[in-house]
Amino acid sequence: METKEKPAQLPLRQPADQVQIVYYTDPLCCWSWAFEPQWRRLRYEFGTQIGWRYCMGGLIADWQTYQDPMHVVSRPFQMGPVWMEARYVSGMPMQDRVWLNDPPASSYPACIAVKCACLQSQEAEEYYLRALREALMLEGRNIARHEVLMEVAAKIAHETPQRLDMQRFEEDMHSGSGQAAFRHDLQQVRYHRIGRFPTLTLQKLSQPGVIFTGYRPYAVLLDAISRVAPELKAVQHASDAETYARHWGSVTE
Repeated sequence: METKEKPAQLPLRQPADQVQIVYYTDPLCCWSWAFEPQWRRLRYEFGTQIGWRYCMGGLIADWQTYQDPMHVVSRPFQMGPVWMEARYVSGMPMQDRVWLNDPPASSYPACIAVKCACLQSQEAEEYYLRALREALMLEGRNIARHEVLMEVAAKIAHETPQRLDMQRFEEDMHSGSGQAAFRHDLQQVRYHRIGRFPTLTLQKLSQPGVIFTGYRPYAVLLDAISRVAPELKAVQHASDAETYARHWGSVTE
């Protein structure tokens, strides 16, 4: 009989006595993009009181096997209305016509590229994932294309070389290192039976955790934090738009 072995857990990047968050997501996920303001606000307001890491979900392996019964999507052009709904619900801008003009064939290449950035640092991963999402959602670029993935990386490396080493990024893309890191994430997704994105798990060491799935307002995220660590308080508030925008570098209205 085949046994289901638990995949090795990569270490989180903050002390163990803080709230630890695993964020299951995918660069092609419109609801993850819709959730960006809430996710960014949480990290801004609570700062180093939380530790977190991304786990790439592999939303679309290919269109021959992809099925989303909830939204009745099995073909690229059917994804457009889902993005329109996400844009309407969240207010986040989305170039839904990419699914007519140049539909991504898979989210795997983008997931692998994000893991290549992650192999350098969490900061590199964060900036690269955000840049990929902006290229897709704001510019309507097909992030399944290798040339787009490399152009996004090259732009970051040129503007802020301390964040991303382009030579190492290219090496990890071609050597299989990024693919191996992505396989590990897929094992985590399948082991924990994560079927929708975004999904977040929140936990303190040796204590019960909470999980929530899908696009949610900020109050739900705060409630999840309070259930895991009721003693945690915000260290600053996102009340000044100019300061907040300067903190992130690029923001949407």
